[in-house]
Amino acid sequence: MARGDDPFAVIMATVAQLGPSDVFELTAPLEPVPLYSVLQAQGFDHQTEDLGGGDYRVLFSRRGPDADG
Repeated sequence: MARGDDPFAVIMATVAQLGPSDVFELTAPLEPVPLYSVLQAQGFDHQTEDLGGGDYRVLFSRRGPDADG
């Protein structure tokens, strides 16, 4: 990501381009807890892995059509 780019704007632009079966992988220097609810409201589930040292990898994927929303 280029310096000065708003990470939230970049994430939302990326997520908007995902297809139904695409997965978005985010690596962050902190757990992006606020992002969970934002993307959940847009139909995404997440899986979070603590990489240690304060770093996290989060996989976001669209919920299936029969999942609770």
